[in-house]
Amino acid sequence: MQRSLPIKILFAALFLSFLLPQLVLNTGCANQIPPTGGTRDSIPPVLISAKPADSSINFTGKKIILEFNEFVTVENASQNLLVSPTPKIPPGVESKLRAVTVTIKDTLEPNTTYTYDFGNAIKDINESNILKNFSYTFSTGNKLDDLEFTGKVLIAQSGLADSTLIAVLHRKGDDSAVIKEYPRYISRLDKAGNFHFKNLPAGTFYLYAFQDPGSKRYSDSLFAYADSPIIVSDSTKPVILYAYTEIDTRKSSKPPGGARTPPARGGNAAADKRLRLETTLQAGEQDLLKPFEVYFRTAPLKEFDSTKIIFADEKLKPITNYRIIRDTSNTKLTIDYPWVENTGYTIIVDKDFASDTAGRKLLKSDTLEFRTRKQSEYGSIRLRFPNLDLSKNPVLQIVQNGEVITSHVFRSRDYYVKLYTPGEYDLRILYDDNKNGIWDRGKFFGTRKQPERVVPVTRKLIVKANWDAEVDITL
Repeated sequence: MQRSLPIKILFAALFLSFLLPQLVLNTGCANQIPPTGGTRDSIPPVLISAKPADSSINFTGKKIILEFNEFVTVENASQNLLVSPTPKIPPGVESKLRAVTVTIKDTLEPNTTYTYDFGNAIKDINESNILKNFSYTFSTGNKLDDLEFTGKVLIAQSGLADSTLIAVLHRKGDDSAVIKEYPRYISRLDKAGNFHFKNLPAGTFYLYAFQDPGSKRYSDSLFAYADSPIIVSDSTKPVILYAYTEIDTRKSSKPPGGARTPPARGGNAAADKRLRLETTLQAGEQDLLKPFEVYFRTAPLKEFDSTKIIFADEKLKPITNYRIIRDTSNTKLTIDYPWVENTGYTIIVDKDFASDTAGRKLLKSDTLEFRTRKQSEYGSIRLRFPNLDLSKNPVLQIVQNGEVITSHVFRSRDYYVKLYTPGEYDLRILYDDNKNGIWDRGKFFGTRKQPERVVPVTRKLIVKANWDAEVDITL
C-alpha cells in the first residue's frame, strides 16, 4: 500500500495540471461578459429645493437657485423661457451640476406677481428626460395674483390647431402696440391650441396670438386677435381666436404629380434647343374628371398657334367640340373636353405650334396617344348633413394633403357626386360670409376684419373604386 502512494500522488498532480488551465480559461471568458446595465432611466428631474421658495411673497432678490435630484441642463433658455410680465432685459440662466440659476437683470415692479415658465427647457443630462411645463412664481408684494384666463387658438383656414403660436396680453389696445411693445403676459399653446394664463391681476387686457419670431412681437405670419378687450376677473369666460396670415403667402399651384415629360432626343445639346413640356397624364391615362393639361417648364410661351394642334380619336378622326385655353402666365395649355370612358385619343402637335421666349421649338412634330380611365375606377359619394345651418352660407371643402380638392356651395343639406377619385379625404365646412365660395383671410390693421371660419369634420371620407360611399354627418 505504501508503494502505491507516490503513484496516486503523481496521478493527482497530472489531473490538476490538466484541470487548472481550463478553470483559468473559463474564468477569463466569464469576465468578458458585459453587465446588463439595468432599466433605462425614464424619470424626468425632480425639483428638490428652490431659493427663494416657489410662490414666495415680498421677493426682493436678484437670483433664483433651483436644485434638482440629478444633473440637469437648460436647453436654449433665451427662446424657451417665458417671463411674465415681460422684462425689458431678459434674465440670465445657467445650469451647473444639479442646479439651475436664474439671474434677474431687470428692475422688478412693486406689488407684481412674476412667472418664469421654462416650458420643456429643463432636462436631465444622462437620458435627456424633459421636465415638462415647469414654472416658478413669486410676488414682489404681500400676495400672489391668482386670477386665470383660458382660451383656444385655431387656424381659420383649416379649423386645426398650431402649437407653435403663443398667446399674449397687452395693456394698450391701439394697433401699433402689438408691433412696437412687448406683451405684458405670455402663454404657450398646447397641441390642441389651448392657452392658459395664470397668476393674473384683475384688469383690462388686449388678447393676440402669433408665431413668435423671437422678439415676442407681431410678425406677418399667423396672427389672431380678440374683437373686444378681455376684462380679467374671477368670472372671465374662455375665448376662441382664429389665426390667419395678413399677407397672402400662397405660392402658385404646382402641376400634379406623375406628369409625362417627353424624352430629349439627340443628347443634351439637342435638349437645350428643344421646347420642353409636361402633361398631366398618369401612366398614359387621362382622368375623366380633369382637363388635359400641358406645362412648359423652361420658359413661358412667346408664340402659339392652336391651328397646328390636331385633337382626334384613336382612329385619327378629328374632334371639334373642345377648347384650348392658354393661361395668363403662358406656361400652361388646357384642353377642355367631355371625356368618354375607356376611350382612346390622339393629339398631333406640329413642330411649329409654339415657341418660348428663348426661341425654342419642338425638334419635330410629335404624336401623343392615350386612353381615358373606366368609370369603374371611380367611386360615388353621397353626403348628408341633417343639421347644417344653411343661413350661414356653408361651403363643403373636400381636402387631401392639406389642399382643397373640391368646393361645393350648399343649396340643400345633401351632396352627391356620381364619379369621384378613390382615396382618403378630410372634410371641412367653410362659413362663407361674403358668399364668394372661397375662404377669405382677415385684416387687423385699419379695418379689424376677422377671417372667415372653417370647421373641420372629424369623420374622414373614404372613396373606393366601383363603390358607393353614403355618409350621414352631424355637425
